[in-house]
Amino acid sequence: MTTQAIPMTDPTSDTPRVHRNQTFIKAPVETVWSILVATDTPLPFFFGAICDTRDGLRVGARMRMVSANRKIAMVVGEVLAFEPPHLYAHTFRMTHIDEGPATVTYRLTPENGGTRFELTIEHAPAGGKLEKEMLGAQSFIGTNLRALAETGRPAFSGRMVGLLGPVFGMMAKRSQRIGNWPLE
Repeated sequence: MTTQAIPMTDPTSDTPRVHRNQTFIKAPVETVWSILVATDTPLPFFFGAICDTRDGLRVGARMRMVSANRKIAMVVGEVLAFEPPHLYAHTFRMTHIDEGPATVTYRLTPENGGTRFELTIEHAPAGGKLEKEMLGAQSFIGTNLRALAETGRPAFSGRMVGLLGPVFGMMAKRSQRIGNWPLE
């Protein structure tokens, strides 16, 4: 098994659902963790974004995912949990969608000589644009994190997103400019 979505609640309910996606990665937890929490390089599994913080990732820190040229803020949030090398959680608001925030939790568990990567999404408005975009990204994130940790290269989909990043940046809304989303 590589990537698997695990439904957690009734999809017909208007109540925010919990969505879990698990990926087995043939790499040590420490390797996966160091890639997951990097703040100095574009992350292909996060659509080429750079994790930007003022003083590093820690509980209570504000963070944002910014374009490689650091002109567009795509996601903003606050770190809720940070327990290296097993747990990282933050609030999650996409800057082009007026919904949220949701909560995203990344859990790494040693398993069979590798790492079980679990991505959990909670509190996204049920049936909203945020939930739909986040669900569409779960498998992409797991697949590209796995490829990067196992081979040193993202999957083909991650490489394509990296190449198209500048084009996506040109299509960003004016409201997504980084100056509109300070870290303070």
